[in-house]
Amino acid sequence: MLFSLLGLSLDPLTLLITLLFEVGFLLIVLSVHEAAHAFMANRLGDSTARLNGRLTLNPLAHIDPIGGLMILLVGFGWGKPVPYNPLNLRSPRRDSALISFAGPGSNFLMALLLAVVFRVLSGDGVAGFILAQLVGLNLALGIFNLIPISPLDGFKVVSGLLPWRMAVDWEQTQRWGIYLLIILLVTPAFNTLVFGPVSFLSRLLLGV
Repeated sequence: MLFSLLGLSLDPLTLLITLLFEVGFLLIVLSVHEAAHAFMANRLGDSTARLNGRLTLNPLAHIDPIGGLMILLVGFGWGKPVPYNPLNLRSPRRDSALISFAGPGSNFLMALLLAVVFRVLSGDGVAGFILAQLVGLNLALGIFNLIPISPLDGFKVVSGLLPWRMAVDWEQTQRWGIYLLIILLVTPAFNTLVFGPVSFLSRLLLGV
């Protein structure tokens, strides 16, 4: 929550209300992200997510206990992975890539729609501030999840785009994914890969 960077001076009550709004919207953003995975899987022929109650925007269906706690503590978290069965898909590798991209894709779409509202409102006041934060949040979630490291969505997207033999070798790197992700999160490379593009795209969409 980068209030000081935006040059805003908010009284404690307004600050609390703003934080509550942002936490609430973050839950919505995560729910849309996960529901998009479920929607795409169901559209491509696999009903696993739908039968598990994941084809919904209800945050209770998508919130991971630890990820939800992180949302409350630091304003950033994650949802439960959406299950799907590749055996039910007509083209397992291609369709798995589409299912994986659906989540980040929903974030980019939300960022675009929120940016339109921001421009309509001229970005004024607390409402404009919250909208700008939400645009950045959606961009951050979308870009972060497209990093091609397991268990992020980008890993499966790349796997679906590679030729079959290369994809087999690519899948073998999945075992090291969590370690690579931890290293990425604690190095300056994370800022370069995520917040650099977020800053550029936010300025482009918001016109500020």
